[in-house]
Amino acid sequence: MNQPIFLSPVFQERIWGGTKLRTEFDYEIESDITGECWAVSAHPNGPSVVNSGPYKGKTLIQLWDESPDLFGNVSGDVFPLLTKILDANTDLSVQVHPDDTYAQNFENGELGKTECWYIIDCEEGSELVIGHTAQTKEQFNEVIEKGEWNELLRRVKVKPGDFFYVPSGTIHAIGSGILILETQQSSDTTYRVYDYDRVDQNGQKRELHLEKSVAVATIPHEDYTIAPVTTDIPGAKVIMYIQEENFSVYKWEISEAAAFKQDEPFLIGSVLKGTGEIITSAGNYPIEKGTHFILPNGLGEFEIKGEVELIVSHP
Repeated sequence: MNQPIFLSPVFQERIWGGTKLRTEFDYEIESDITGECWAVSAHPNGPSVVNSGPYKGKTLIQLWDESPDLFGNVSGDVFPLLTKILDANTDLSVQVHPDDTYAQNFENGELGKTECWYIIDCEEGSELVIGHTAQTKEQFNEVIEKGEWNELLRRVKVKPGDFFYVPSGTIHAIGSGILILETQQSSDTTYRVYDYDRVDQNGQKRELHLEKSVAVATIPHEDYTIAPVTTDIPGAKVIMYIQEENFSVYKWEISEAAAFKQDEPFLIGSVLKGTGEIITSAGNYPIEKGTHFILPNGLGEFEIKGEVELIVSHP
């Protein structure tokens, strides 16, 4: 197929959500607690729908099942990745995700969840929780029982443009005032460690999953250093953030026009700034901030014109 596949996102309300998905991306959302935009999703809890072209009206789940050639016949029963935009109006819970083996054994065959974050924007002084100070599971449990969260959790200041890698097993939390693009394995399994004793709209505290959290948490914490590699090409700058077993993630900063070749099984693109168009042998396709698409297998050479920034990923 020689044209992009454009997708309509699915929006999810969250106790910590806000209005930035509406105000920053002009998405038509009525709720004031929308926390997540599932932009490119083939997860049953929120599958994206193709919004134009020959596959219009099909979900990404259907495309994956019916037309594996579009995705380079990548092995696996499920579409492997999930791209989200998250608006943390207040702090997310402190949480941890299982790896593939644990999730398959204890979560009905679900994938594990390794993820990474690109900070689109944030308020001054915003923080993430990444990691903890415990050296053993016994110490981890002891600190939790005492409620000494400030002693346990490691906090990191963030700024727009920062990138973080969060492998399964990492204790983490997105802090208030942060807008991020998340690339992750296609999983919706989260174990809450701490939720600030908040109550939901029904006055109930949300469930914690301490036993599972301790079982899957990396103890002691392991730090991962990200070393972005920038390559200048005619008309653009390509920043490679990470290449690991689940995904590779890049940022494309197009200044006028740049030529590319689609030689991966497929590419996922999300436009974070600007307007432009994708030019293929089949035609010209406009893109703007908030557009999400897949460049399928066999697309070949294409061009992106305009002043535009994208996060691009592939399995």
